[in-house]
Amino acid sequence: MQTLVGKKILLGISGGIAAYKCAELTRRLIERGAEVQVVMTKAAKEFITPLTMQAVSGRPVSDSLLDPAAEASMSHIELAKWADLVLLAPATADLIARMSAGMGNDLLTTLVLASDAPIAVSPAMNQQMYLNVATQENIATLSRRGMMIWGPAAGEQACGDIGPGRMLEPMQLVEKCEAFFAPKPLIGKSVVITAGPTREAIDPVRYISNHSSGKMGFALALAARQLGADVTLIAGPVALTAPQGVKRVDVISAQQMYDAALEHAVTHDVFIGCAAVADYRPLSVADQKIKKTTDNDDMQISMIKNPDIIASVATLTESRPFTVGFAAETQEVEAYALDKLQRKNLDMICANDVSVEGQGFNSDSNAITVYWKGGQKPLGSATKTDLGREILLSISEHLTQA
Repeated sequence: MQTLVGKKILLGISGGIAAYKCAELTRRLIERGAEVQVVMTKAAKEFITPLTMQAVSGRPVSDSLLDPAAEASMSHIELAKWADLVLLAPATADLIARMSAGMGNDLLTTLVLASDAPIAVSPAMNQQMYLNVATQENIATLSRRGMMIWGPAAGEQACGDIGPGRMLEPMQLVEKCEAFFAPKPLIGKSVVITAGPTREAIDPVRYISNHSSGKMGFALALAARQLGADVTLIAGPVALTAPQGVKRVDVISAQQMYDAALEHAVTHDVFIGCAAVADYRPLSVADQKIKKTTDNDDMQISMIKNPDIIASVATLTESRPFTVGFAAETQEVEAYALDKLQRKNLDMICANDVSVEGQGFNSDSNAITVYWKGGQKPLGSATKTDLGREILLSISEHLTQA
């Protein structure tokens, strides 16, 4: 079954025990029609030999940034341009840290910097190294830059520990590659997404907001772009980098997000309201900082309701997009989601329980169920990147049926 025919995959191997799996991975990729060019770090050669990888790939292995013979035949820049996909497996904590810092101190990290091909990172390391805050921040940085994070799996490790950090098995990585190169169902479609919180000013230094990080919305933007859509991302104040190729519109308040959403909704095929928009804002904003006084222990702020962005988009009579909402609930998730779906005339709603630790606001993972009129699909617990892709695939299916 040759599902990767003609695809050029640059396999970057770094120095972890999981490198032994790369011979099997290369063989399986080639079985499905891919061309595989192996690049190894110095440490990787301590775990599996370049001769082995040359034998299974049918190509000389590249391992030196300053090899005159290699540069004469295929320079590192040409090698970077050659790839349709860069797959880093195993990606050790060291490799991930160096990529996060933007270093190019060996051939592999230089290729990562020089290539405009999509990059997939398959982490592999001791569970404690993987869970270390520095590693988690580095992985999050790569994800924000648009790199795909494939894995890791959890289980028994070579060192005897049990936990997350195992590289995905060769066939799991092959399946990831096949899914990446699968037809892109949203080519020719345009998607606008709102993400992050809004801030409602009280005075020049204070505001009302919420805990939304914007990670789910940005994951949706990345998934939509990867599936072929033209994407506009309307982002509240968040510390995230928009995925490559995504048009970003920055806003602060709910009113600004409302204006931007209504402007762009009528020119897009799909509208996804993922932002955590403040329901209310102060009726008036003080011109100067409100001072705390010794004779006043209370502070009363009159609030007024903000415009309902998702409902306004859903009730458009002309150029109405396929409209998808989010319901972040702390109880009776399904009941509230179905009520919101009907009450706001949505085509689809994605519901999650933000009271569960480790999912929802500020987390890299989530657990979502998608509802539409007459049906539902639990997507389970996964990274927000993976969930973003599943949500967009569900939307694509409904667009095809429409």
